[in-house]
Amino acid sequence: MKKLIVLLSIIPTVGSLTVINRVEPYILGLPFIVFWATAWLILTSVCLYISCVIYERKEENKLL
Repeated sequence: MKKLIVLLSIIPTVGSLTVINRVEPYILGLPFIVFWATAWLILTSVCLYISCVIYERKEENKLL
């Protein structure tokens, strides 16, 4: 599972450097590269929140 998380964290970095380095098209009024960075910032926060909830549930089950 940890290897999958590491692999998924590398995708936005490599993608932003090689594939999406352009201004056109505009998405929600933002250049594509800015939208890409913002989207990954939000997705990373959501994934960290979900992993925190899962970890806390696992810790609660160990205490019982």
